[in-house]
Amino acid sequence: MSLWKVNVDNLDKLFVVWVFLFQIILIAHFAARKPFFEGYTVKYGWVVYALCIPAAIISILLLQGGKNWSFWLGGFLFVVFAAFGYWVDYVAQIPFRQPVRVSVLVPYVFLYLSTVMFYWWPLGLLSRPLWFVYAVLFVIATVLNITSH
Repeated sequence: MSLWKVNVDNLDKLFVVWVFLFQIILIAHFAARKPFFEGYTVKYGWVVYALCIPAAIISILLLQGGKNWSFWLGGFLFVVFAAFGYWVDYVAQIPFRQPVRVSVLVPYVFLYLSTVMFYWWPLGLLSRPLWFVYAVLFVIATVLNITSH
């Protein structure tokens, strides 16, 4: 029995490594955010947004390599999310989490979830076991994200 549903090439493997690395970084970020808010999040939270640079590069490689749109869309969505998030958090410094500002929170959450979903769903085309593992990581990241605010 194979881990993979289809024959995978190096671009598929790159996608898999990237999406798991991305999710693990988010988990670490959300876990560190609450206890180290002032020393870590305020100073280094922008690094998560900067991950859009390798995400964009990988999406370009996937697009040029002829991969289905579902594999490369997540990286481009992440660029949009990161640009919006960076602008809101660091440039305009709009407090939208506490108190809740719906006009900012809704597009922020939509773009974040769109990114994560387009990293998660295509895994099912490659490997059902990896899809389930990513689902567990997504739940962990979501719980940590919600509880760290």
